[in-house]
Amino acid sequence: MRLIQYWRNLPPTVSQIIKYGLVGVANTLITMVVIWVMLKVLDSREGLSNITGYVAGIINSYILNKQWPFKESHSQWIKSSVRFLVAFCICYSLQWGLVTWLNAHLAIDHYFNHLIGMAFYTILNFVLNKFYAFKV
Repeated sequence: MRLIQYWRNLPPTVSQIIKYGLVGVANTLITMVVIWVMLKVLDSREGLSNITGYVAGIINSYILNKQWPFKESHSQWIKSSVRFLVAFCICYSLQWGLVTWLNAHLAIDHYFNHLIGMAFYTILNFVLNKFYAFKV
């Protein structure tokens, strides 16, 4: 009972961050499983594996984020989906640049560089979703 009361008293942004984080866990699992299967099982190229994983995660992300952390947003589905896609393109491009740079400079399995890139992407994407894609 105290947990529910505590949850209701959280500042809205903190509540959003927690919800966004939970959605992000699902997105991360989907994205990384797709990347891993494509890289390790299907022996696909790294770029194709990365973009396919992110597309799978982004579809899940838009649907869940629109319905849960950012449900207060009254933006229309079309408008928010276009903005969400713009935010994704910005974050994805910066993430891919970071992964590419890490691959050239770190002597570790490239899969781990994707995890680092994903952490960077997640933080930047929350900010763009909150203040741009699902702006209230």
